[in-house]
Amino acid sequence: MKLKDRVAIVTGSGQGIGKAIALAFSREGARVVVSDITDKIYEVQKEIKTESLAIKCDVSKMEDAKKMADEVVSKFGRIDILVNNAGIYPFKPFLEMSESDWDKVINVNLKGTFNCTKAVVPYMVKQRYGKIINITSIAGTVVGFPQLVHYCASKAGQTGFTRALALELAPFNINVNAIAPGPIVTPGTQVLGNEAYENFRRAIPLQRWGEPEDIANLAVFLASDESKNITGQVIVSDGGYVTQ
Repeated sequence: MKLKDRVAIVTGSGQGIGKAIALAFSREGARVVVSDITDKIYEVQKEIKTESLAIKCDVSKMEDAKKMADEVVSKFGRIDILVNNAGIYPFKPFLEMSESDWDKVINVNLKGTFNCTKAVVPYMVKQRYGKIINITSIAGTVVGFPQLVHYCASKAGQTGFTRALALELAPFNINVNAIAPGPIVTPGTQVLGNEAYENFRRAIPLQRWGEPEDIANLAVFLASDESKNITGQVIVSDGGYVTQ
């Protein structure tokens, strides 16, 4: 029960990594806010064993983020943990990438992180406690990937956001960290097909794709007081892919 009675918002928790984090937080005793743009949040909420709230939110819109934060505080009285997990990664060659393609990814992945953090931080500052965890990626943070220029740019931006914000919020006892996953088995990555899946697997020293639970377990640590002396860090979880 590392997160007993803590109030946690997990964006993009309708499936994949976000869902795994929401469920892991619940197992550790947190009151969990399941947030996503789709109705999948209501199914996830049924699996939450602790007190919970399901809120549809388009993180690219500041008004949605503020409304979500206000609703959470109205119900639970506080916000202790924010996981900025909502993200998209539509593969598109740069030469075919339109301005709207670029804007959509940046608005969800990077601006969405800004919006939700901006909405939540005033409450954390007031209570002088908070844990912010940004789900970035090895893409953009450590390495580049073709057909993902917009995604890599957004994730590099999240990494810089994490490091700078950690310095500003440290005086308020707020920890800001990021997790950079490598290849993870999610509904989004399954579109790659078996051949690409096997090529990636062979390139990973541990010879396995990561599971959403691998990221969720790390998120629990960063959300708990066991990590109270860690801030401004980006922790890679990729089976050794980028260490070669």
